[in-house]
Amino acid sequence: MKFLKKITLLLVVTLSISSCFKDNDDVISLINFNDPNDLEIEDFVWKAMNAFYLYKPDNPDLANDRFATQGEYEEYLRTFENADDLFFNGLVTSFDRFSFRTLDYRELENSFAGISKSNGMEFGLVRLSENSSQVFGYVRYVIPNSPAAAAGLQRGVIFNRIDDVELTDTNFRELIAPDTYTIGLATLSNATLTPLNDTVSLTKVELTENPVHIAKTLTVNSQKIGYVLYNSFVGNFDEQLNNAFGQLRADGVTDLILDLRYNGGGSVESAIDLASMITGQFNGQLFSTEQWNPDIQAILEENNPDRLTNYFNNTIRTGAAINSLNLGRIFIITSSRSASASELVISGLDPYINVMTIGDTTTGKFQASITLYDSSDFGRQGVNPRHFYALQPLVLTSANADGVTGFIDGLTPDVEIREDFENLGILGEETEPLLAAAIDQIVSRRSNVIYNTQKREQLGDAKMNNLLDQEMYKEYDFSINRKDF
Repeated sequence: MKFLKKITLLLVVTLSISSCFKDNDDVISLINFNDPNDLEIEDFVWKAMNAFYLYKPDNPDLANDRFATQGEYEEYLRTFENADDLFFNGLVTSFDRFSFRTLDYRELENSFAGISKSNGMEFGLVRLSENSSQVFGYVRYVIPNSPAAAAGLQRGVIFNRIDDVELTDTNFRELIAPDTYTIGLATLSNATLTPLNDTVSLTKVELTENPVHIAKTLTVNSQKIGYVLYNSFVGNFDEQLNNAFGQLRADGVTDLILDLRYNGGGSVESAIDLASMITGQFNGQLFSTEQWNPDIQAILEENNPDRLTNYFNNTIRTGAAINSLNLGRIFIITSSRSASASELVISGLDPYINVMTIGDTTTGKFQASITLYDSSDFGRQGVNPRHFYALQPLVLTSANADGVTGFIDGLTPDVEIREDFENLGILGEETEPLLAAAIDQIVSRRSNVIYNTQKREQLGDAKMNNLLDQEMYKEYDFSINRKDF
């Protein structure tokens, strides 16, 4: 901005998880969010996006020389109803599906740690048929020690009502929003829903979900096959993931099935560590490269080019040695929900080992975000005590060692198979259809069961309102020299 004093700022963006902010715990903001004369949050939003937004070059209103005077700048900010209007309708590009903001960054920080408000019923919401407005829910899995577990819910349960209201494509978001609701069970057969009299009441509580949902060794035709159902890249559980791989190694597994069908992504560092657990023979070799907006990219290339590259490693973030399997091939179960860090693992491994995917086409997210706070350097320290508003915009794209990126339409599976809602099977059992299909590839057999490829539109799931759903984020500290913003 021309009217700003030409100075060089040392910008330290702190993304490590810290304890919740203690001041003003009972309020989200001491600022009138809709006051056109109070531009405090709007000013933060514009400057943060001007500094870091990946698609800054695509929005002329984020140009460094966009405003000639302070008055012109403030007049522009006042054309928006509030900070949300500025962020979503003024600054985020139309093709950006993933940048978001939070009114309360304490909730976001809890999400980074795997903590969220949930009843423990992890479900999907599906359109009954192509031209139908009817929607049904199906239970994917149940979080242990949750209200759903206490209620006896299990994978495969079908429901079509909430609080006696039938689910449709226009009301499902509203119906699943309350902290407490009652689901009405149903059966599904040949695209016909039959309501049952059975109901289950559920209440959301603060839950911490271990994303390492299943880790076991299967013996098939005397062959040791590891199976890991991993549902989110949460740094707080890297040790549990590493321990699971230690057990697989001790069991002498020769192949691994990594199930990412419900994994919407998460920490980049956890993704790199997981890839290093699968392999081990590529320690120190290039895993992925990053491309930021031109301003940040130029600064990093000049001052700290190592920040633009990620490498296979041999320790997790705690410093513990990685339990590597040294595999030359991997079988990964995917779905349309598999996103961001899940896709990063697939893409990052592909130049080095044989990666076979089984399932459905992935989401198509190759960008990562960081958390930007209202502080002098956009980091967590010295944050503005008058509100809890924060941004999580896309800031970089990732490419694998072969330069592959930009897979906006997702990654197509090598073996196409989708979950059959009438026959979901038991997760981790050899007869579960997607796991069975993966085993077929390992032992070079073809089961007598015809793979289900029927595609029903999935409208949402239990994590659709989770702040980090389908996000890939950086969570370590970095420092750059940033001029003239």
